[in-house]
Amino acid sequence: MTAIDDLRAAGTSTWLDDLSRDRITTGNLEEVKAAKSIVGVTTNPAIFANAMSAGVAYDEQLTELRAASSAADAAVYAMSVKDVQDACDLFADTFRDSDGADGRVSIEVDPRFAADEDKTVAQAAELHKLVDRENVMIKIPATDESLPAITASLAEGISVNVTLIFSVDRYRQVIEAYKEGIRQAAGRGKDVSRIHSVASFFVSRMDTEVDNRLQAIGSDEALRLRGKAGIANARLAYQLFLDEFADMSDLPAGARKQHPLWASTGVKNPDYPATMYVTELAGPDTVNTMPEATIDAVLDQGGVRGDTLTGTAEESQRVFDELEAVGIDIADVVAVLEREGVEKFVDAWQELLDSMAAKLATRD
Repeated sequence: MTAIDDLRAAGTSTWLDDLSRDRITTGNLEEVKAAKSIVGVTTNPAIFANAMSAGVAYDEQLTELRAASSAADAAVYAMSVKDVQDACDLFADTFRDSDGADGRVSIEVDPRFAADEDKTVAQAAELHKLVDRENVMIKIPATDESLPAITASLAEGISVNVTLIFSVDRYRQVIEAYKEGIRQAAGRGKDVSRIHSVASFFVSRMDTEVDNRLQAIGSDEALRLRGKAGIANARLAYQLFLDEFADMSDLPAGARKQHPLWASTGVKNPDYPATMYVTELAGPDTVNTMPEATIDAVLDQGGVRGDTLTGTAEESQRVFDELEAVGIDIADVVAVLEREGVEKFVDAWQELLDSMAAKLATRD
């Protein structure tokens, strides 16, 4: 038994927040799965940008795409889809054994479509068809414009990883988008028991933004609150999950709970324990997607002490009351984080497209 197994016993599944062709072809992903009890994989534009910009693992496919005169965005998705297919195949046994809850591999719609419902819906359907694996999850951001796209994709029977959630209020909207999508899917004759969804709540970025503002305020009361917002925010979200899914009678028979997923769980502040966004957010029906460095820190340092989520809402609300009392505007924090979250993914994606265009233009 490892600390990751202890997390599993507490109810938290551990997914790896990384994927690359090298991980797959060298056997590294299979090794990590076996040795570190990983039961899923998530990706994002920044991850694929890093993977495709280094090494030679993609060169053979790149040559084929160049010969076919592929555009940069088509080439990027062709490479991404191949990686996701192979990862889905590797985790097919986990998917089967967990009845679809784990063994998932996520691929994200073009972040430039975050404000375009129609394009998001169309690409979610296209990616789902291209990957052609039951255990794929399509990542869609929780922006105002994309909330209807989440519902529409679920209604078509597509499992969705809703990403870039920063607030409990937004999470409430995401839950309603999920429930409505499941209702529509049932109305279209879909088997809703096969439609799964996670809601990816970003944790460390909340602390980064709030801590900077607390540092600027500078009072003892403000400084005492550093490093508390991210965990408190996630714990309040977990209480909302418990409240919203305690009674499933408002959903069609066979419908699944939309599980909370803790994302951005690598600490940004080196003064904080490397495992704080793991050990403090363990509990039933949750997923924690971690970079491998965080997984290794959990394995090395342990510290898992069972369910640290249930019954924490009152204490977490006090943290938010204290933050507001010292002058933190939580609504503005969330607005900044959502805007910057989309911008960071768009920037990473554009850099990847520019790099791919240059590679496609190069002749051997």
